[in-house]
Amino acid sequence: MIPSLKEWDRKYRSQGLVIIGNHYPEFSFEEDLANLEAAVADFGIEYPVAQDNDGATWQAYKNHYWPTLYLIDKKGHIRYVHIGEGRYAETESAIQALLAEAYP
Repeated sequence: MIPSLKEWDRKYRSQGLVIIGNHYPEFSFEEDLANLEAAVADFGIEYPVAQDNDGATWQAYKNHYWPTLYLIDKKGHIRYVHIGEGRYAETESAIQALLAEAYP
């Protein structure tokens, strides 16, 4: 998933795509901000990654699976959800369609 997210960020950021990673730790060492910062650097991630140690964002979206990808339109509505790996072409098509919509 991360390679595709990095590629979409590179290709579509200038067109208005905003990617925000949400890191909800599975293990206690992942709760340490320095460890998260190191992982983000090691993976070469340039989009923002939020640290969600208490799971507030995870729970707000009623998420139960990792990875889950949400595409949110320009009005703030969830328009696409994909759980798990795969369907990268379908997801990229959805990104392109949402970016092509007029800003409200």
